[in-house]
Amino acid sequence: MVKIRLKRLGQKKRPFYRVIVADERSPRDGRFIDEIGTYDPNKEPSEIKIDAEAAAKWLANGAQPTETVAKLFKSAGITK
Repeated sequence: MVKIRLKRLGQKKRPFYRVIVADERSPRDGRFIDEIGTYDPNKEPSEIKIDAEAAAKWLANGAQPTETVAKLFKSAGITK
């Protein structure tokens, strides 16, 4: 199954995330199919940049967002 999830980057205790589309069996920071956005919780307020067109395409193709990514989509105005 294809999932839309976060890939962790950044220094220790200063995480930065990329929103990616990947097979659920691949490791968290491993292979991915497509990168559709970024999420930076270190800024105030948190910075969320997501390509709404790409997200809608993957959701239409059956990709399932994780709980955290679903919350990010909601706050970015992308509905499932």
